Amino acid sequence: MTHTSPSPDDDALLPLDAVRERPAPAVRPARGVPEPAASLPVARVAVDTPLPHLDRLFDYLVPAPMDADAVPGARVRVRFAGKLVDGFLLERAEASEHEGKLVRLERVVSPEPVLTTEIAQLARAVADRYAGTLADVLRLAVPPRHARVEAEPPREPERAPLTGTETGLETGPGLETGPGPWAGYPDGEAFLEALAQGRSPRAVWTALPGTDRDGSGWPEAVAIAVRETLRGGRGALVVLPDGKDVALADAALGAVLGPGTHVTLTADLGPAERYRRWLRVVRGQVRAVAGTRAAAFAPVGDLGLAVIWDDGDDLHAERLAPYPHAREILALRAHHGRAGLLIGGYARTAEATRLVATGWAGPIVAARETLRARAPRVRPAGDDSELARDEAARAARLPSLAWRALRGGLETGPVLVQVPRRGYLPALACQGCRATARCGHCGGPLALRGGHAAPYCRWCGRIAGDWRCAACGAVRMRAQVVGARRTAEELGRAFPSVPVKTSGRDGVLATVGAERALVVATPGAEPVAADGYAAAVLLDGWALLGRPDLRAAEETLRRWMNAAALLRPRAELVVLADSSVPAVQALLRWDPVTHAERELAERTELSFPPAVRIATLTGSPSAVREMLGEAGLPDGAQVLGPVPLDAPMGDQVRERAMVRVPQVIGSALAAALKGAVGVRSARKSPEVVRVCIDPLDVI
Repeated sequence: MTHTSPSPDDDALLPLDAVRERPAPAVRPARGVPEPAASLPVARVAVDTPLPHLDRLFDYLVPAPMDADAVPGARVRVRFAGKLVDGFLLERAEASEHEGKLVRLERVVSPEPVLTTEIAQLARAVADRYAGTLADVLRLAVPPRHARVEAEPPREPERAPLTGTETGLETGPGLETGPGPWAGYPDGEAFLEALAQGRSPRAVWTALPGTDRDGSGWPEAVAIAVRETLRGGRGALVVLPDGKDVALADAALGAVLGPGTHVTLTADLGPAERYRRWLRVVRGQVRAVAGTRAAAFAPVGDLGLAVIWDDGDDLHAERLAPYPHAREILALRAHHGRAGLLIGGYARTAEATRLVATGWAGPIVAARETLRARAPRVRPAGDDSELARDEAARAARLPSLAWRALRGGLETGPVLVQVPRRGYLPALACQGCRATARCGHCGGPLALRGGHAAPYCRWCGRIAGDWRCAACGAVRMRAQVVGARRTAEELGRAFPSVPVKTSGRDGVLATVGAERALVVATPGAEPVAADGYAAAVLLDGWALLGRPDLRAAEETLRRWMNAAALLRPRAELVVLADSSVPAVQALLRWDPVTHAERELAERTELSFPPAVRIATLTGSPSAVREMLGEAGLPDGAQVLGPVPLDAPMGDQVRERAMVRVPQVIGSALAAALKGAVGVRSARKSPEVVRVCIDPLDVI
C-alpha cells in the first residue's frame, strides 16, 4: 500500500491540539534501497586502491540482509569512484563522521574473517614505517581467496597442540624434552625458561657451526624454542630465507612437536594449498607456522615468539611496494604484540648488533671453548707460486693449498667449492687491452653461456659474433670472471674419477649423500651433506669483497660462514682471499660478533644505516627534483644527490636522491615522503617516483 503524507490544507481542517499531538510519519527507505542493519550499521572498509592520496578507511552502509556476514575481517565488494572494487571490512560502528549519504556495501564476498585485528594494525604500522599504503601491505599480508578451499569442511588436527595450564606446563605424549642444542649456550636455557613461562624475551642468537650425523644444529634449536613457546600457551612464527631452509625447519618441527601442530607457508605450494594452510592458522587450528618472508604476516593467535633465521639474506627484503624487510616486520609485531623475538644466524648483521647495543635485545653466544670444538680450521690462500709448477692445480685454477685440502677431503666424503658467480663466463674482457667487452648495439656487458657458444649481451640478448674491441680493435676475448659451471668443468678435469655436482640458479640441490663428490655451488645454494662436508674451498674472495656495496664485507662474511657451517667440526676450510682483510680475520677466528660491532661503529661514524634512516627517491630527473622541493622534509634531514643511475642505452634517464635523517625522526621522514607521494597522486602527476625506506642497496 502506498503511503502519502498529508497536505498543509488537511492540517488546517484539524484542531490545533490534534496537529500538535499527531506522531511524525515513520522514515522509510526509498524504493529499492534495503533497510540498514539494526545494530552497528556503518562499516569501515579498507578499499583496495593503488592511489596513495586515498590511503584511509571509508564508511559504507551495511544492509540488513548482510548484517550477519559483514563481520570485521571479511572480504567485501564496494562501489568506489564509480567502479566495483575489493576491500576488507575492518570494523563496524554505530555512526559515521561523514555528513553526506553513505553508499551501501555491494556484497560480502565471504563471511570468513581472514584479516585479524592484529594483522590489520601491523599492516598499518608497516605502511607508515615504509611510506607505503595500507592496500599495498594487505596484498602482501593476505593471500588471494580460493573459494573451493574456503568451502571445504574444517580439517581436524592430527593431535592437540601443546598447551599450558594453570597448574603447570604440559606436553603431549611422546614429545622430547630438554634444552637440546641450547645447552651449548650459557644463556640458552634461561631463554627457553622465559618462553615456557609465557614471557617475551628478545635475543640475537649467534649459532654454533658444524654439521654432523645429526645435521645442522639450528633447525632443532628453533624447533625447541617453538616447543617451549607452545608450552607457555602462546603461538610461534618462524621466518626463513628460502624453501631449502623451510624444509629443514619443517623436519625439525615435526620431530620435536609431533604431527598436526604446525604448518609451512611458501610460494611454491600453489594458491590452493597455501590458502588451505593459511586458513588453518587464521581459524586457530595450528599455533606454529614456518615459512618464507610472506609468513611474517601469518595470523598466529596470541603470538609469543617470532623467529627470523639469517636476517642478512636479501631474500628477506620484499621486492614489492612498500619494500618491507621481514626483520623489521617481526620487530614491529613483537613490539606491538608484546611477543618474544629471536634473530638467529651464523653471522650477525649491523642491524641486529644495534638492537643489542641499544638494550632492546640481548645476545646469545656460545662459550669460546665450545665454539673452538665446532668451528672449521680456516686457512687463507692468496696467489701461489706453485700454480706455475703444478699442472693439475693450474687446470683447476686452485692454489696448491686448496688442491691438497680437496684431495684430502675426498678420501672421507664430499667436499664443497663455493663460487661467487653463477653461469659459465659471466664477464668478458678484451684479450689485448683488458677493457670490458661490451655490446655494439646497447653497450651492455658480454658473457658466454658455454665452451662452444658465441658471446651474447646480458642486456639485450643479441649474439656478438663479430665483436671488435672499441678501444684497441682486437677481436679476441678473455674471461674476467669465471662462473660456477666453468669451475665445475675445470674441477672435473682435475679430478677425473670424482662425480661433480652443481647447485645454483639452474637447479638447487637440497641435500647430498655422504659418498665422495665435488659439490660446486653458488652462495646460498649449498646443499646440506648427510654427515657434513669433509673439506671446503671458497673461491674468488675478491669478487665478493670488491663489490661497490656498503654491505660488501658483512655480506661476504655471512656467505662464507653459512658455507663453512656445513662442514664437519674441525674440518679444513681454505678461503682464497688476503688474510689481512677484516672479514677474513673474522672467519679465521670465527668471531662474527666483533666484526659486526666494528662494522656498526664505522657506519655510525660515517652516518650510514642502521645508525641513521635513509630514504631513496628514484625517477626521472624532473620528478625527483620536484618531489624533493615539495616534500616538506623534517629539520635535520640531509639530501644527497640526485645522481644519475646506470641504465642500458635507449632507456629513460633516471636519477636517485637519498635523504638521510637521525633515527629519532625516521617516522617524520616517512610521513613527509608519504604526504608528498599523495600530493603527486592527487594531481595525477604522470611520472612516478619510487620511494624506498632503508633499502639494502644504499651504495
